[in-house]
Amino acid sequence: MLKGIDQRLSAEIVHVLMLMGHGDDLVICDVNHPAATIAAETTHGRLIDMAGCDIPTAARAILSLMPLDSFVPAPVARMRVVGDPEGVVPIFARMQVVVDRAEGRPVTFQALERFDFYAAAKRAFAIIRTADSGPYGCFILKKGVVDLPEL
Repeated sequence: MLKGIDQRLSAEIVHVLMLMGHGDDLVICDVNHPAATIAAETTHGRLIDMAGCDIPTAARAILSLMPLDSFVPAPVARMRVVGDPEGVVPIFARMQVVVDRAEGRPVTFQALERFDFYAAAKRAFAIIRTADSGPYGCFILKKGVVDLPEL
C-alpha cells in the first residue's frame, strides 16, 4: 500500500498508468465486453481485472491519478446503443458525473458504433474489466498531461 493511492488500484494498474503517455487510451469495460480477446491486441497485451468494482468506482480511482486529454474535443468515448444511436442508458449519466468531477470541468463524450468501439479498443494501451454487468458499460479514456514543476 502507498499513501494517496486508492486501494482498488493494483500495482499492475498503477504501472500501466505510469507507462501510458499523452494521448494513449485506456479502456474501462463491463463483464459483457469481449475484453480478453481485444486486450491481446493492445499495447499492454493482456487483460487487467478490477473484479470488485463497478465502472464508476473504477473510473473514479483511475481518474484520481490520470488526467484526461484537454487538447482533444472529446477525451472520453463510449459505445453507442445498438439500433438506437440517440439511446441513453443509466451508466452514461453516472460516468458523466464521475468524469466531470474528476476533471473539474464538463467533459465531452464521443459515441462510437459497436464495431468502431471494438476497433478503437484494440488500439488502446490497455483494457480494464470491471464487475459491472449492466449494458453499454464500455468507455475509452484518453490520457492527458500532468504539468509538474521542474525538480
